[in-house]
This record gives sequence, structure tokens and C-alpha cells, in this order.
Amino acid sequence: MRRPVIRSLLAGAALVVSGIAAAPAVAGTDSTPATADGVRASEVVHQQLATTRAQQRAAETYWTPERMRSAIPADATIKGDASTAAAPGMERAAVPEDPRSQLGKVFFTIGGVNYVCSGTATNSGNGDVVTTAGHCLHEGGGGSFASQFTFVPAYNNGSAPYGQWSASDLFTSSGWANSGDFNVDVGFAVMNENSSGQSLTSVVGSYPIAFNQARGLNYTSYGYPAGPPFNGQRLYSCTGNARPDPAGQTTQGITCDMTGGSSGGGWITGGRLNSVNSYKYTNDNNTMYGPYFGSTAQSVYNAAAAA
Repeated sequence: MRRPVIRSLLAGAALVVSGIAAAPAVAGTDSTPATADGVRASEVVHQQLATTRAQQRAAETYWTPERMRSAIPADATIKGDASTAAAPGMERAAVPEDPRSQLGKVFFTIGGVNYVCSGTATNSGNGDVVTTAGHCLHEGGGGSFASQFTFVPAYNNGSAPYGQWSASDLFTSSGWANSGDFNVDVGFAVMNENSSGQSLTSVVGSYPIAFNQARGLNYTSYGYPAGPPFNGQRLYSCTGNARPDPAGQTTQGITCDMTGGSSGGGWITGGRLNSVNSYKYTNDNNTMYGPYFGSTAQSVYNAAAAA
């Protein structure tokens, strides 16, 4: 049986940072020509999930309130050393937020283990896209896709005011799926319409998404942290200016003490979604890193938006 996702992430991340593995690929450098819909096939990995109404009902009924509360917070951590620690005085606590319909919790199963992340309803032509981290829908490093993927908008202390939405399709980058590359730790889920035939974003709204933006922008990061001292039952946010990863990844970090379960939560700048919570270093609990949304992230999004 494949190891649970958290252990797999730890193992793959240590290789990325220590330099034992090949240097991480830089997002957006793939020269494969894009198709008419803006998709570079070599950058995208795809899996179908619940495509029949029976499969959709099975996913929706699987996630009982008890399973939601007991789901393990997915937590991607890279082994750090003194050179990667945050500078003194940079600690900033996450701020509690009122529920927002576009933001919610993501529940999924890998290797028979139930996990929880965060996600954002995202503007798209099909009206059904949720943006999250790649490790919130795929094990990474040659592993497998998740099953039972479900999005609960505006989750708040067990309340699901907009219901539960099952996924028909999951998309991530080939860099994440094949190599566990945190530079492209991004995922997009296409949700099924509800029983009334409505698309997700027609019900809950959405954030527009942006790619290839300037670095060092000011972001507000949202998520549902579930590891101590948080309990995963309400939305939190962190706000700060992005700075480069000290280990030379193409990712950016903001000061934030959110814990596991916040993975996949959206980074908003200028009203647009432009990254997600991805990972932390083990010796720096106060910096959250997210992938730069370049052409690779855009190609994966385009594939999901066209599904």
C-alpha cells in the first residue's frame, strides 16, 4: 500500500531542498506549444472521478460530519536549516474571518486515509472550477490521484450552507504529479453541478484568476488551519508582502502561522487569485510559501476550465 500523503510529501520535499534530487524545474519554462485553448499537454495530468449521478451521491454521502471532523490536515513541510529561518520579529498571527461563499474546505481520500485542505471557487467558462494545491488532489512524486474529492463552500463549525460539491475531474501539473515539484504545486478540480443543475460559481460566486504577475505583491492568504493551535472549524487569513524562497525555489512566501488544513487556500491580490498555500520549512513556522502562477499553472487551469 502506498504511504499516506503527508509522509510522501515530507520525503519528496527533503529531496528537493537538500539537492540530492535534480534541481526543481522552473515554472513556465516548458517550450511545448500550446493548443488553441492554451493547454500544453505535457504540463497537465488529469483524472476523472465522479461522473455519474450515482458516483456523485456516493461522494456526497461519504463525507459525513464525523468524517469531516476527523479528516487529517494535509501538511506539506520541507526540512529547513538555520539559513532558511525567518528573520526575528516577523511573526504574524492569522486573523479569524467570517465565512465567504467563494472559500471553503476540501475533503479527499488517498491510500484509504481521509484528508482536509482548503480551496477557492474560481471564475471559469464552465463555472465549476475550484483551485487548491496539487498535494490536495494528488500524492505527488509518481503517486496517485485522490478519490472522494468534495468541496464545502463557506464551511463554518460544521455548517455547510451551500451544500457539498463532488468533483468530476482533477487536474494538476506534471511537475507535481511526477516529481513532487513544489514550484508547480497547484491543482484544479472541476465540480459537478448540484441536484438543481446549477454550476458551483453560479451559486457561490468566484474569484478571477491571474497569471504571470509581478513578484513581491501584497497578498491576503485564506485557509482553514486544522493543526494546533487551530481546529479547522473556521476561516482564517494572513496578509503580507511576498518575498522569495531562501532556498532558491521559484515560489514566494508571506508571513503566516496557519497550519495544516490551510493548504490549497487562495492568495488574493487586487481582488484576483494568484497563488495558494503550499508548504513551510520545518524551522520556520511563520512563513507560508506558495507557487508562482506562471505559464505552467495557467496551462493546468486552462485544461480544467475547458473540461
